[in-house]
Amino acid sequence: MTKRSLKKPMMVLRSKKPAIIKDGVITSSGIGEPSVYHALVVIFLEFFAWGLLTMPVINVLNQTFPDHTFLMNGLVMGIKGILSFLSAPLIGALSDVWGRKFFLLITVFFTCAPIPLMSINSWWFFAMISISGVFAVTFSVVFAYVADVTTVEDRSRAYGLVSATFAASLVISPALGAYLNDKYSEPLIVALATAIAVLDVFFILVAVPESLPEKVRPSSWGAPISWEQADPFAVSCFDLPGNGYPMFKHLF
Repeated sequence: MTKRSLKKPMMVLRSKKPAIIKDGVITSSGIGEPSVYHALVVIFLEFFAWGLLTMPVINVLNQTFPDHTFLMNGLVMGIKGILSFLSAPLIGALSDVWGRKFFLLITVFFTCAPIPLMSINSWWFFAMISISGVFAVTFSVVFAYVADVTTVEDRSRAYGLVSATFAASLVISPALGAYLNDKYSEPLIVALATAIAVLDVFFILVAVPESLPEKVRPSSWGAPISWEQADPFAVSCFDLPGNGYPMFKHLF
């Protein structure tokens, strides 16, 4: 693969077939060609759903752990962060083999899975938040998706749009969640956040096209995943000795 070909955006044309799961991998496309806008919708909906729960989470945390509120908050978020740190490189490497769409679906689903538990059992809610850190790396997959569909020249701008969309979702949703919490009730906010999370999963399943053609995946070259690629303590995947995957370099 030449350097020139690495700079070209990778596009997958829309498929007229419905979603098909083959060997655990989603093989269909979505609506239109893969673009940055697909990634923006995914990231906006996920963090908008969680942003709505900002005030309710604080209230439930205080009610569940009245004597150790800050300690438990740090413990829950700390475990989630550590698990995300450890799993992000592996999920990124697997998405190079199995495609971005499948892992967008997995990461969004498991990141948002704890939301409905907030109205059912607060202990399970916080436990699931901690465990969900294993898959709470949507940002990593989204950035890889954006890298697939942009040129090197446009990539910085696209990354900026993703970050701006993330920020916008967290500016709007906490204020809206606080307003709804005062005006109505906490279960309504949880139901709304759950509905938005379900919408996000449905959007990925139906509308998001695969951005990484099978012919450029390492599996099509007969190359297995190196555990060095999954090492979170490695400086960078593409600088490791013996790494023969030029596709990693097009991310930067």
